[in-house]
Amino acid sequence: MFPAAEKRFVKTNFITIIVLFLVIIAGGVVRSTGSGMGCPDWPRCFNRIIPPTDISQLPQGYEQHYSEGRAKKNERFARIVEFFGDKEMAYKLRTDKSILQHEEFNVAKTWTEYINRLVGVVSGFCLLFTAIYSFTYLKSKSSIVVWSVINLFVVVLQAWLGSIVVSTNLMPWIITVHMLLALVIVCISIYTYFKAVTLRNKTLLVNRSSSILKGLAIVSILLMLTQVIVGTGVREEVDLLTGSSVARTDFITTIGQQFELHRWLAYCSLILVIVLFFLVRTSFNTVSKQYKFALIALILVGIQMLSGIILARFAIPAFAQTTHLVVATLLFGAQFYLMLLLNKQRH
Repeated sequence: MFPAAEKRFVKTNFITIIVLFLVIIAGGVVRSTGSGMGCPDWPRCFNRIIPPTDISQLPQGYEQHYSEGRAKKNERFARIVEFFGDKEMAYKLRTDKSILQHEEFNVAKTWTEYINRLVGVVSGFCLLFTAIYSFTYLKSKSSIVVWSVINLFVVVLQAWLGSIVVSTNLMPWIITVHMLLALVIVCISIYTYFKAVTLRNKTLLVNRSSSILKGLAIVSILLMLTQVIVGTGVREEVDLLTGSSVARTDFITTIGQQFELHRWLAYCSLILVIVLFFLVRTSFNTVSKQYKFALIALILVGIQMLSGIILARFAIPAFAQTTHLVVATLLFGAQFYLMLLLNKQRH
């Protein structure tokens, strides 16, 4: 039985995880609809708390104003990049004029991006309350407090990086880092939830050691992470080809080797998830959390493969892009939680 304060933390942490996945879904919709620059400034949208619904509501001379603002922010970011030794990227940030180009106002894209930001704000408050409520574990499980507070700092970094995504006009590698940082936030939230739940419910912890299951679970999550990184690289190539002279039906063949690597990693991930499922099924009963999350991972990897086939065969439709991204993050979360369930022994 959970004490009231711990129950409050567990409930808030669980809601936070759901909201974080909603943020990723919203981000996937933004990318697949090309709405990333729907709001040319940050954190406001056209310098308004509520975005415009008509071109007549746009600030006078906003194009020049926001271009100058982005140039100043990019200069500060270029100094940071230069400090870490990437002089070539710093030079590009300072000299690439395409970064400062604005998009024509589109009310649908503006509100798509605005809703994405609103969900992001909600997730920030959820993480804040999670960190505050975590102090109930200060004596009993201090690691929950530490990671909850760390996650709060990570989400602040994520918000700053979101402003850089806008100021650099959706520079691909920054979007990739933004995506990976979102997965870090999700993993920390899942970890603190797991620690809090298993503190009182020891039945979730395995009472025997299985080096094979542990090893496969770790390899599976590492393979999935690699696949996500390669997949974001493929998505960067798609972004670069969009608007070019290359026909959308030829995108996959144009991308070539990177897409082939992503596809073969997907096959490897599928095989590993299937093997892990059957091993878990022989080691745990069907009502255990281990079995349930192994089954969830199996279902999700099947959906992921199907969405990947649709992307490859039907000229990368937008709905399949969003589905592919969302299912990938859900699969990553399920595999991460399964890894935690398989790597903890009951004392």
